[in-house]
Amino acid sequence: MSKVFSAHAVSVDGYITGRGARPGQGLGDGGTLFDWYSDGDTRSRVFDFFRLSEPSARVFDSLAGRVGAIVAGRNTYEDSEHFGGGSPHPDAPVFLVSHRPAPELTDRQTLFGTVEDAIAAAREAAGGKDVGLMGGGVLASALQAGLVDEIVLHQVPVLLGGGRPFFRELPSHVRLNLVEAVAAPGVTHLHYSVA
Repeated sequence: MSKVFSAHAVSVDGYITGRGARPGQGLGDGGTLFDWYSDGDTRSRVFDFFRLSEPSARVFDSLAGRVGAIVAGRNTYEDSEHFGGGSPHPDAPVFLVSHRPAPELTDRQTLFGTVEDAIAAAREAAGGKDVGLMGGGVLASALQAGLVDEIVLHQVPVLLGGGRPFFRELPSHVRLNLVEAVAAPGVTHLHYSVA
């Protein structure tokens, strides 16, 4: 069965955006969270416009190669300007979780009212590959539902001091097991399985 995982760039103080995130400015003043996507000399095999360090390319491409479908939250969808009508991944359809209508959806995007329904549909569409989660709210809902297998934090050595926090409040503790830690220029990749 396919796995469900989340992989996000995050500041040391736990933010996935800086202050002022909004449509057209999805990271707010937190653009530094993605500097490691372009500060290396190794081209990504999945996203050919990314130039990463060799250790980051190995981690990033391994994760991106696993993705068969994406489940995204409404904030991520809006702030990313609807992914330009496509998907944040070149080969994976998007399953949007929202309680509000989204009339701007395209044929690569499907709307669901619950994270459980979105993940079930994404698993089916993924064709044996894994499901990637995008957004802190989607991750919190999926954790609460017991549907997350892995969490990867691409931890960038910066304290943003504000913005959109990655981890939302959960009803109980979630235990993690460290699978791998990879230090790379400008980022440390922390791969956890959910216990």
